[in-house]
This record gives sequence, C-alpha cells and structure tokens, in this order.
Amino acid sequence: MRIAVCDDSIREQEQLLAAIRGYDPTRKPECFVSGKDLLEAAAKEPPFDIAFLDIYMPGENGVEIAESLCAVSPSTGIVFVTTSTDHAVDAFSVHALHYLVKPVTGDGVTEAFRRLSEKRKVNRARITLNSGTSSYSVFRDEITYIQSVGHAKEIHLTGGRMIRVWMLMEELEPKLGENFLKLNRSFIVNMEQIEQMEMDACLLRDGTRLDFARRERTAIREAYDRYLFSCLSGD
Repeated sequence: MRIAVCDDSIREQEQLLAAIRGYDPTRKPECFVSGKDLLEAAAKEPPFDIAFLDIYMPGENGVEIAESLCAVSPSTGIVFVTTSTDHAVDAFSVHALHYLVKPVTGDGVTEAFRRLSEKRKVNRARITLNSGTSSYSVFRDEITYIQSVGHAKEIHLTGGRMIRVWMLMEELEPKLGENFLKLNRSFIVNMEQIEQMEMDACLLRDGTRLDFARRERTAIREAYDRYLFSCLSGD
C-alpha cells in the first residue's frame, strides 16, 4: 500500500507517522512538506492508496491540492488533517474519506483506513446490464448517470463511454445501491460523481449538468445532504 503524508510541520508529520505505525508497523508512508511535491510524486505509478493532507500550509490551500490530486489520481483516498473544522464542508467537494482534527489519534487513523477498505468494497462492486440477447458487466462506480430515452436506458460511464440497454427502471434501480439518486423519471445520478449541487440542477465531475424539477429540489437536496453526512460520519 502506498501512503502519502503531506504537512509542512515535521513535528506534526512525526505525530501522524506514529499514529499510522500504531495502526500497522509495516507501513512506510512517503512524506512531503508541500502540495507541489505531493502532486509530483502522485503522478508516478503505482498511485497512492491514501493521502493524509494538511489543509493549512504556507502559500497553499489543501482543498485545492486535493482537487488536483483527484485529477491526477482519482483512486486515491484523501484524508484531511487540520487544526480546525472550518473546512469540513469543503471536504465534500473532493469526496474525502475522513476529516481528522489535530492532534491525530490512533483511532482516527484506524477509522480512515477502515473507510478506505469499505469504499473499495462498495465502489468496485459489479452489476450486470441486460440488452436483448447481450449483457454487460460494469463496475457500479463507473456509472456517472443513467438517462431514460424512450424504451432504452443510456448508461453513461466514466471516460465518456455509454451503453444502451433495454431494461425497465424497476429492474435497474435495485442493482444500483444507495449511492444513486433519482432526479426525475428520466435521470438517475451517481452521487459520488456530483461536483456541485445547484438550485435546480447538479453539476457532475465530468462537466455534465443534470436538471431536475423545481418542485422536487427540496427532496433531492435532503437526500444528497444525507449522503454527504453519511460519507463523513462513516455510517
């Protein structure tokens, strides 16, 4: 497992390293004092499995660094480490695994690794999509959104791919899981892929904008807020 620790304070790096070693003495994290150095290392293979990132560093914004890290290495689990809870809401925008307030405890690190493990189990689940005499097997987390077009369902996947299947929504929805939100009769979105929730639409990480009816926005926002809360609370 490749682990990154990014903090401009060597003393606080050591505290975090001690907590990580307490979780697993065999782990050998790579340490960085700037986001620039972290991003350069993240571009190398294999990608980091998890990155513990300080939000407050001289001349750098940890949330912006996290956004760049997501672009370079989308599979890396991000854990914010900071002295304040002021940026907890910002953690939602990069789908952070956890948000730890200093001084970091062994329990906090253990929970971060537990969430990484759970995310991998859930996100890499496969589902089978039927299309006439053919069938497709896709990772559930590859689905960005689903659009109903006539009798067909267009399954939009990461990387701009699309699969067209002939399935009823009643057949499809049970396969998707709790991370998916029905916006209306035509669209279902993977909430993991939402970059920003607007008044009457959501903007996805790939730039796609999906509109929903004004009368449905309260229920949709409440469902999305529950999803965000569950992500950070570990429920």
